[in-house]
Amino acid sequence: MADLKKELGLTDVYVVCTGAMFSAGFFLLPGLATEKAGPSVVLAYFLAGVIMLPSLLSMAELSTAMPRASGSYFFIDRTTGPLMSTIGGIGTWLALVFESAFALIGIGAYSNLFFDVSITPVAIALTLAFGALNLFGAKETTGLQRFLVFGLIAVMAFFLTEGLVSLTSQGNELIDRQRFTPLFTEGAYGLLHATAFVFVAYAGVTKAASVSEEVIDPDRSIPRGMLFALATATVIYVVGVFILVSTLDSDSLRGDLTPVASSAEQFMTWLPGEWGLYIVVAAAIAAFASTGNAGILAASRYPLAMAKDKLIPEFFGRMSKSKTPTVAIIATVLIMVFFELILSPGGVAEFASATQLLIFSLINLAVIIMRESGIEEYRPGFKSPLYPWMQIFGALGSLILVGLLGWTPLISALALICFGLFWYFYYVKSRVERRGAMYHVFSKIGEERYEPLSDELREINEEKEEGQSEEKSVKEEEEKRENEKEEKEEKDKEEDKG
Repeated sequence: MADLKKELGLTDVYVVCTGAMFSAGFFLLPGLATEKAGPSVVLAYFLAGVIMLPSLLSMAELSTAMPRASGSYFFIDRTTGPLMSTIGGIGTWLALVFESAFALIGIGAYSNLFFDVSITPVAIALTLAFGALNLFGAKETTGLQRFLVFGLIAVMAFFLTEGLVSLTSQGNELIDRQRFTPLFTEGAYGLLHATAFVFVAYAGVTKAASVSEEVIDPDRSIPRGMLFALATATVIYVVGVFILVSTLDSDSLRGDLTPVASSAEQFMTWLPGEWGLYIVVAAAIAAFASTGNAGILAASRYPLAMAKDKLIPEFFGRMSKSKTPTVAIIATVLIMVFFELILSPGGVAEFASATQLLIFSLINLAVIIMRESGIEEYRPGFKSPLYPWMQIFGALGSLILVGLLGWTPLISALALICFGLFWYFYYVKSRVERRGAMYHVFSKIGEERYEPLSDELREINEEKEEGQSEEKSVKEEEEKRENEKEEKEEKDKEEDKG
């Protein structure tokens, strides 16, 4: 199968991560999360960002060591083997599909503030449009992402600034400390439950791993892009939700599916007409669109990688002339359309959070396995600090949050695991002999190593070095042309003077 084209830089990584976060996480979920935690929902968003950091660092390390499409699946497969990666690959693919479908459905909630539209047909039309865009290539997709994300950040900066100015103005009636009293209306459990519930708002930050094979300089671009995106999201989420709680009474905020629009109506009254509301709705639609767009890009890389590894039929790995996974994109879009017909907001958020938390727990474990395996070819360009405590905190913290989500997402996750086990024993086991790095850890106590994994990592390192060498050659060639152009211009000037 053909390799994916390397054409994404630091800015592309940043916009893929950032664009995958700012939709339901801020424009829709705060109202639902307030039902679970009350005013302490502000702390829930902060805690979720803190718990995400270990998984982000682990994902960045693995991505720079093994830049391959559908990062999470690939990392789990190469560390624990095909059994766990079958479950993890299907689960992460579906989680991304759910998030993306939900984001496009969210456009309808804000559109209905002005237009009497049917949500589902709009969501399906947008899904098909973004799916078609993804067929042209990742660079074209991230080109749209740049426009959507930077426009969104500008609007969000405006919203936060206006909100804080309004709240700190002397004599402003919007200031009401009673809205934060009591802070923990649902107790400590409510805070932790809300933290687990809104965790999905940060999950998009790791989507860079899904396109890591297409990044020109993964050692530099991936960790920086992911950290910049997490910092941006944390500030906007925490400050933004603080403004929502400060400007809306508890009863109005609880369950509100358009909380940002409701808040903007309280303090953007100085703008003519309903321009404040128009700006927020435009930002919300851009956010939902960017998440849906980036979600299709990232999700489609999972069936591509699984097909390469023979975990699913190989036709899912077919590439177009523009080097995009055509069949994988089409399959992702069709599944999104299906779920757009049956999803509900709260249930989708909980299921997506539960799946992502389980995956991130395995990702933290994967770093420990790879480092303890003793494989010389494991050479990440970025290493997570505070090893192994950072990974232990990330793995345990993620599992604890899963337990706080309730029975429904746990039962759904169990059903996913059962399906993954069935598919592994029915289809995968007879076709795949590959083993993970776990066997290299076992070798320390007398078990068998799987040497082909070392060979594969060696090939990955060679590809990274070759890509960096090609990039250097391109830059040198461009500099040479610029120098020749300048010399020619100088020579022409001298001839004109003569």
